[in-house]
Amino acid sequence: MKNKGRRQFSKWLYRIGLTLLVLISLGLIFNQQIKNYMVSSYQPKVTAKTAANNDRKKANFNFKNAKSLNFSTVAKARLNSQKILPVGQIVVPKSKIHLPIAKGVANTTLALSAGTMRADQRMGHGNYPLAGHHMVRKDILFSPLYFKTRVGDTIYTTDMKKVYTFKVYRREFIAATRVDVVNQTKSNIITLVTCDATGARRLLIRGRLTHTAKLSNTPVKVQKEFAAKFNNK
Repeated sequence: MKNKGRRQFSKWLYRIGLTLLVLISLGLIFNQQIKNYMVSSYQPKVTAKTAANNDRKKANFNFKNAKSLNFSTVAKARLNSQKILPVGQIVVPKSKIHLPIAKGVANTTLALSAGTMRADQRMGHGNYPLAGHHMVRKDILFSPLYFKTRVGDTIYTTDMKKVYTFKVYRREFIAATRVDVVNQTKSNIITLVTCDATGARRLLIRGRLTHTAKLSNTPVKVQKEFAAKFNNK
């Protein structure tokens, strides 16, 4: 009877070990897909009221501490997404970018949205810089900037009250140390920053403000873009 009990216990341990091995293997195989799903499942509701309230809150602007977007970073961000402070939205129609804009560049923020890079920045006033991650999948976060965005394209941002229209006039790769691109400017522009394919340099996209209007007075097509799900889908 004792031998029989030992055999049954051994079989039980073997099955548990095999199950754990299968689960770990599946996790490794589908690591990228799971990470993409966690990013895509973040679909916050951004309103004029929540955007204004979040804009008054403090955020982390130390982009030197920003980490690469690995599985652990994304999982932690998804579990702590309530800490993200959405202050608006960005749409780049030709590149099929539609993302929440959140305050700051904390790892949690950048893992799931585009992040503002200065505490004092305001849409449509001087330089409005945004940072975002470039991922393997071409339709998540700021990846489309690298693959699709070109000079002449249109960028829309909104604080859920007004819509700011920008025309891209510069696309270039810069050194990762070029923090000066975040500085305030006299011209009303938008600055989008993401990694290049190697992660060693940065892709810089800049656009000039060409038009400002109330969200309710913006063309219906653009309003629908803002009302749709974010492009991390």
